[in-house]
Amino acid sequence: MNRPVLSSEKLLPEVAATIAGYHQKTVSEVCTAIATNRIVVVGMGMNPFVKKARAALSEAGVDFKYLEYGNYLSMWKPRLAIKMWSGWPTFPQVFVDGKLIGGFKETVAALKAGTLAN
Repeated sequence: MNRPVLSSEKLLPEVAATIAGYHQKTVSEVCTAIATNRIVVVGMGMNPFVKKARAALSEAGVDFKYLEYGNYLSMWKPRLAIKMWSGWPTFPQVFVDGKLIGGFKETVAALKAGTLAN
């Protein structure tokens, strides 16, 4: 099931260009990390669920790439661009084999299921 997104026909060309370019450097950095690493955790400082997800992966001996974008007091626009791109509303955002599996709760479930072993 796809979530509703405003169709491109409903956007002025200038608006579409702004959306496409919104913090594109940040989105490209995430895309590159996902393409070159099996597991990527995208997060932010001061967020307890990001910290818990990283700790759970580390305790399980699972290698991962971590990308951090500010904290509650900084870099909210780059984080918004990541959320707009992925469609996932919170952090962490955990990607495995190029696919978004979700956040902390889904990461713990995948660890319990044994699907994240190196």
